[in-house]
Amino acid sequence: MTATGPDGPAASGRHETPQERADRLWAETLQEVRVAQTGAQILLGFLISVAFTPLFADLPDFDKNLYVATVVLGAFATGALVAPVAFHRFLAGHGMKPELIRVAGRLIATGLVTLALTISGALLLLLRTATGDPAVAWILSGAVLAWFTATWLVLPQIVLRRTAARRR
Repeated sequence: MTATGPDGPAASGRHETPQERADRLWAETLQEVRVAQTGAQILLGFLISVAFTPLFADLPDFDKNLYVATVVLGAFATGALVAPVAFHRFLAGHGMKPELIRVAGRLIATGLVTLALTISGALLLLLRTATGDPAVAWILSGAVLAWFTATWLVLPQIVLRRTAARRR
């Protein structure tokens, strides 16, 4: 990061040192991860409890396997979203905040993808059970996953490209 480079004050409109920028980006990263982390942890908690309900034993094998896959995805999502905190704890004080921010960004992206898959899997399981119509369940769950893909991945890329094109 340099003062005049693509990540410097000229690009951001801010006048901050590289350390101030790293501190700000880390604080923003923590705010972002708190929201997703909480949702993932609550969802995982509810998912774990499903196996202990009386109706679980009566689920068809497909639904039990879907449940297991969904719980595992939820555990991966939670792990990826909590990992930046562990990284910070181990790397704090070593002057590695820019590296920490890059790694945390990748972990958060991984956590969000696995969270979207977890939500879609849980929704599929719920809708298969609630509607009794597997086709409807697949269509609605697929639509929700497409919505997550569009709003969480595609839309930010479109905004980024349009902004970059305007700056040229």
